[in-house]
Amino acid sequence: MHIEILVKDVRQSKGVTIASLSRKSGVSAAHLCDIEKNFKSPSLLVMVRIAKALNVDITELYKVKW
Repeated sequence: MHIEILVKDVRQSKGVTIASLSRKSGVSAAHLCDIEKNFKSPSLLVMVRIAKALNVDITELYKVKW
């Protein structure tokens, strides 16, 4: 099983920049870039903050592949 993180897809579909998401979520732009490029795995708290900032359910930020 593989869990794909869809932050970049959701962010871009809403027309939100990394800088704006950083301000709204309190997550640094550098950390957001690392998450989007799959360089770092975000904590659940960080994902909750991102979901709230994007005004989506947290489940929209994940895709499970079997």
